[in-house]
Parts: sequence; C-alpha cells; structure tokens
Amino acid sequence: MTGQRRVIARVLSDADDHPDVEELYRRASALDSRISVATVYRTVRLLEEKGILERRDFGGGRARYEATEHGRHHYHLIDVDNGKVIEFEDPEHEELMRRVAERLGFDFVSMRLELFGKKRPQTTQAGKAPQAAKRKGAAS
Repeated sequence: MTGQRRVIARVLSDADDHPDVEELYRRASALDSRISVATVYRTVRLLEEKGILERRDFGGGRARYEATEHGRHHYHLIDVDNGKVIEFEDPEHEELMRRVAERLGFDFVSMRLELFGKKRPQTTQAGKAPQAAKRKGAAS
C-alpha cells in the first residue's frame, strides 16, 4: 500500500460519518497535498473490492462509504431534509430477521436497513407545535 493510500485509509477509519469521495479527497488532501481525486477514487474502488469498505446510497446522487464491520449489524436513519445519517442498533429487529430467514429455510448472513425520515417539530406541553416567535416591534 502506498503512502497516499495509507492516508486515505486513515481518513476513512477516522471518519465518524459516511463521507463521499469528494469529502474523502478534501480530508486526505489536507493531510497530503499530493493526493489527487483520481487516487481517492481508485483507492475507494480497491478497498470496496477487498471488502474493507462498503458503498452506501442514502439518496442525493452520491455514493457514501463506511468501513465494513463484519458481524456487527447496524442500521441507518437518513434525515431527508439535511442528509444527516444516524446510525443505530436494534437487537430485537435483528432477532426478528433471523427468525424470518429461518422460517423461510435460510441461514441469516447479513442485512441492511435504511430508514428515511423527517424530523418532527418539537411540541409544547399542550402538544402543539410552537408558533414562530413574533419579530420585535411587529404589530399584533
């Protein structure tokens, strides 16, 4: 593995989000200005082929990436308004999927779950969404 690929791999392993190639390039080139976007694309493709990296499609037209976590199942909730990805685990859901696979005559191997949602407005004690605050000096 070249020094530039090591930098890219380090950026990926340090990421606590799901960066796309452009974001990986921005982070890696901040550490080593000699890294090209083509090197990032080639490295991502290689790591994906080797099973080290997983490609995710959370909408928005860009593939995003995360390190493969063999044996650990986690899921994604994507905020459709801002694209933020929230990871979560749910052992009860995983057990249900194991039982479904077994009932259908399969050994459970892996699964993906991606939920897309919109954040609910916060509610007041009366259970209603708060109204926009009046501007100072506005007529009532």
